[in-house]
Amino acid sequence: MPWFVKIEEGKVDKPTFDQYIPAHKAYIQDLIAKGHKARTGYWVEQKGGMLLFEAASKEEAEAIVADDPLVLHGCVNY
Repeated sequence: MPWFVKIEEGKVDKPTFDQYIPAHKAYIQDLIAKGHKARTGYWVEQKGGMLLFEAASKEEAEAIVADDPLVLHGCVNY
């Protein structure tokens, strides 16, 4: 499967962002369990982060990104 990357920039205050981190971490663990080999990290100084993952197609990758709790709750631009 090809690799995809989501580069994101935070757009909400830290307390709002932080309330969705547990759901984001659980989402990443689910992606790993489903074989997407997801890896993620947060850039404190740039107020953003990156998600690397495998997907079967661009359409699947876009669906994966759209389901990320940080995206669903409007915490990041990507």
